[in-house]
Amino acid sequence: MDQQEWLAQRFEEQRPHLRAVAYRMLGSLSEADDAVQDAWLRLSRADRSDVENLRAWLTTVVARVALNMLRSRNTRGEQPLDVRVPDPIVDPADGTDPEHEALLAHSVGLALLIVLETLTPAERLAFVLHDMFAVPFEEIAPIVERSPEATRQLASRARRRVRGADPTPDADLTAQWEVVEAFIAAAREGDFDALVAVLDPDVVLRADGGPATGLSHYVRGAEAVAGRALMWSRVDLTMQRALINGAAGMVSFLHGRPFSICAVTVKNGKLAEMDFLVDPERVAQLDLTVLGD
Repeated sequence: MDQQEWLAQRFEEQRPHLRAVAYRMLGSLSEADDAVQDAWLRLSRADRSDVENLRAWLTTVVARVALNMLRSRNTRGEQPLDVRVPDPIVDPADGTDPEHEALLAHSVGLALLIVLETLTPAERLAFVLHDMFAVPFEEIAPIVERSPEATRQLASRARRRVRGADPTPDADLTAQWEVVEAFIAAAREGDFDALVAVLDPDVVLRADGGPATGLSHYVRGAEAVAGRALMWSRVDLTMQRALINGAAGMVSFLHGRPFSICAVTVKNGKLAEMDFLVDPERVAQLDLTVLGD
């Protein structure tokens, strides 16, 4: 084995970890893969004589690349943050694909990623690296060009935002499914009162339809969300249960083609958050073959 082959093998060993870092930073599976590929290119060209810890070196490189991507995204101002739904990780209802396990470690639900979207790029990096991957502030500080103490404050602000949003769902997956099934049944029957009963009074619904569909919207409150559900119940959609980032969710099909991905947050036995990805281009890019026919 020559040196380049040896290096490629060492890099592949780190790829799951690097994808997990980039996905939390970017909320985009394709951009995460781009960031990881960029790290490989930089590694293959770098002087590695002073690289003592390859995992730490690569984590830093991926973090820098992701930070630049976030800053570029914010500069372009692509979409209002309240309707930005990150890329979901879709698995069949009966279990998670082993390849997704590293991406989903630390219970990275879609609701948490949505909260991370509201942070500044530097806050997001500090929180992800320190709180999710235990990278010391002394190593994060040079990436964000701040002192370790200032970097600690970035993570602290991010942590307060995450805790304030409290996106952690009820842990019991069986109970989550019961709530989802009750919601689907009420929608199919057109039962407004039953829909309201299964929704938290302050439920939030986000739909990200992309820049051109006109389907993006943000709705708060049980009655408003129930009204939306009744409206969509008149469309000929086929619903299929699926795990979305490890939690109960739904994939809908229109005329046999994937139409939307819905991640839900069940808290205290009620639907507290519903996040829909309805952007046709992004839905088409997701690998839904895991769901079967």
